[in-house]
Amino acid sequence: MTKTNKKKGRRHKSSKETEKDTELEKEENTSAESEEVKEAADTAENATEDTKKKAEESETEKLKKELAEANDKYLRLMAEYDNFRKRSAKERLELTDTAKGNVINGFLPVFDNFERALGTETQDAVYKQGVEMIFNQFSDALKKLNVEVMELAGKEFDPNVATAVSTVDDPDLGENIVAQVLQNGYTIGGKVIRHAMVIVANP
Repeated sequence: MTKTNKKKGRRHKSSKETEKDTELEKEENTSAESEEVKEAADTAENATEDTKKKAEESETEKLKKELAEANDKYLRLMAEYDNFRKRSAKERLELTDTAKGNVINGFLPVFDNFERALGTETQDAVYKQGVEMIFNQFSDALKKLNVEVMELAGKEFDPNVATAVSTVDDPDLGENIVAQVLQNGYTIGGKVIRHAMVIVANP
């Protein structure tokens, strides 16, 4: 082989090596690009998962908040209803007592007369016994209706439950004490349905 051919052979060999190197570089570049693409895909996937997770957490927090608000509204509604029920029951009771008191108040003068009749002296025992029976029946009926007589004699005068029709000086009694009850006062459920008429000592 001539020198020229040898040189050409060497030149040809060098060209093949160059092509091989180029292919290796391409493969390396392709591999690097694949790695970069894979990393980018992983990053995007992680970002998507994070976004999804945050969205789920946000939705959970939103649902928890809505549940708390609904529960609060429910508790408030129950409290308002309970207050309304108690208030309505109290108003009905007061209305019932007022209506009952108005009716009973119309009968009290009759009861007063029976009470006075009991204090009247009589020789007719049968008559006296009959008055006592009627008075006791009347008294029992009032008690069943929750009507109570005020016991004011000897107690301090209270203008909220009694009317002073007269005054008297009495050294045996203290200041502003009820000396005598002229007409009994009555209450129903603690509410005054008729004020008493009294004489007050040492006002």
